[in-house]
Amino acid sequence: MGAGRDAAAQTASGVPYRQIRAVHDDATIRVYQAFNDPIADAALAAGRFVAPFSRSRMTWIKPSFRWMLYRAGWGFKDDNQRRILAIDIARDGFEWALANSCSSHPDPAMTPAQWQRHRDATPVRIQWDPERSLRLGPLDHRSIQIGLGGEAVPRYIDEWTQRIEDVTPLAHRVHDLVQADRLDEAAALLPAERPYVPNTEV
Repeated sequence: MGAGRDAAAQTASGVPYRQIRAVHDDATIRVYQAFNDPIADAALAAGRFVAPFSRSRMTWIKPSFRWMLYRAGWGFKDDNQRRILAIDIARDGFEWALANSCSSHPDPAMTPAQWQRHRDATPVRIQWDPERSLRLGPLDHRSIQIGLGGEAVPRYIDEWTQRIEDVTPLAHRVHDLVQADRLDEAAALLPAERPYVPNTEV
């Protein structure tokens, strides 16, 4: 899925072109999302996503902290992305999402009608975007985004989510250090994301 290149192809940096990298252990894997204050405050208070979080919309999770920083502009981009949350979810839920996914882009091996049927039958979307440097510039390898829709959303909320943490202060601290050109200190604060090998080919 994603760009037309072998997922295992090595880039100039030595990192596979498409690779899942995340904070994970035997039971959970960490993903990130950014929200406005009301959604973030309610989720932190409840320990899971509750109203005003919408169960009817596709929600995108990202295992890469730097990509989340890029997407949310360090938490300063706009009010709807000012709070960056780290969500630890069950690994079996993450694997279910991958197993029930399709690319967000049409599969050239399928006819438009086949692609439509395939997309309609899968509740999860996969997208690969350039990973980001500490200064949030694009790198030569890709980071995964996972869009949860349909039946995946209640599974994510009610079954998979184990813990939610507000990491906005960390995002702001890293931003301040980068702005001050103290890159070694900023890098030392980043979560230790390791390659994650899924049971499902993505």
